Amino acid sequence: MPAPHDVTLDWIADYVTAQDRAIRSVPPAEIAAAIEVVKKAGREGRRIFVCGNGGNAANAAHFTTDLGKNASAAAPRPFKVLCIADNTAWMTAIGNDFTFDDVFVRQLTNHAEKGDLLILSSVSGNSPNLVAACQWAREHGLETLALVGGKRGKVAPLADHLLVIEEGHYGRVEDAQMNILHMICYAVCELGA
Repeated sequence: MPAPHDVTLDWIADYVTAQDRAIRSVPPAEIAAAIEVVKKAGREGRRIFVCGNGGNAANAAHFTTDLGKNASAAAPRPFKVLCIADNTAWMTAIGNDFTFDDVFVRQLTNHAEKGDLLILSSVSGNSPNLVAACQWAREHGLETLALVGGKRGKVAPLADHLLVIEEGHYGRVEDAQMNILHMICYAVCELGA
């Protein structure tokens, strides 16, 4: 019987291999196109709204911080970026008084204008609040970029730009999505806006 330490090392090696496969499942040309979508929105001074649930809400907040702080410092003009998954008081008020399905739509209604960019991150692509936000954005002339897992979900056909991580494991999909979001930020920092 292998020692527990050996089993753990084997598991880690397998996990890393699977993680590598997950990020490599997204064609580099599609990532490059997503980078250009974000850079163009920044150059044009459009607002960028970012959202997700759970781990993807954390990724959305992380990306917003990096794009708003680090990438903005390297860009000719700062990115107007807002994570609409961050305002706990507003989200819980909407969820309590209306429905959790509208936590992103109601914020977009207050802030978004035609031509702005909505970035959605989801493993399943089926979260009702993300589907509603993507549908609302489509109906109101916003450009949309969705990062989803292999199941794609209901968000996929609604998005203008779609990055699919061909993987079903939640952790690996979220990690790959954050890798891509970091690539977007660092492309601005290292290659220019």
